[in-house]
Amino acid sequence: MREVLISEDVHESAILAEIADLCVDRRVEMRELTRRRLDEKALTESHQGVIATAESIAPVPFESLLAPHRGEAPFLVALDGVTDPGNLGAILRSAEVAGATGVVLPRHRAVRLTPAAVKAAAGAVEHLRIALVGGLPAAITEANEAGVWPVGLDGGSRHSVYDMAVADQPIMLVLGAEGRGLSQLVHRRCEQVVSIPQRGRVQSLNVSAAAAVALYEVRRRRDVA
Repeated sequence: MREVLISEDVHESAILAEIADLCVDRRVEMRELTRRRLDEKALTESHQGVIATAESIAPVPFESLLAPHRGEAPFLVALDGVTDPGNLGAILRSAEVAGATGVVLPRHRAVRLTPAAVKAAAGAVEHLRIALVGGLPAAITEANEAGVWPVGLDGGSRHSVYDMAVADQPIMLVLGAEGRGLSQLVHRRCEQVVSIPQRGRVQSLNVSAAAAVALYEVRRRRDVA
């Protein structure tokens, strides 16, 4: 953490006061600004009175995600064209709390780790290993050859997420873009494509909600195994 900008009314908020104390304890430079100046510097609509300047998140080599991590077989999440930063952040948050060992993001035609995405992730980006790949289909093939099973999530599949044959094995969950879902090439590269059973009248789940369901089904099956 390089610098923290904080609202001048810090003493009126217990949370901001705690952040200020942490800055002092950890010798992080802190500046108090007026609410107007803070609004001008913020890159999101709601900064909640504090802006932190930190080092950029360093991606890890994709190959490193294909090996066991801290005693756990690969449990990866790959995103195929997700463009909404709020969805990306929510998926990263769910992935981290479900114990995923890594996330795969395409370099092109997808959302990046913007301030809005990082904020929605609620700190998950500090703990997740994230790899950037030039082409997701090629990465899926490489994962498959390394013994990591690619499983796509698509609302049109007749196979239920609860019947994933490899949920307790090294796995890469592949999630499609908002609206169009998985691209045809990515769909073909997946060893299995599953859907989340739905009983309501709404057509499909938001991609971040679908990700949470699938992630925790994998976690449940792994814990049982």
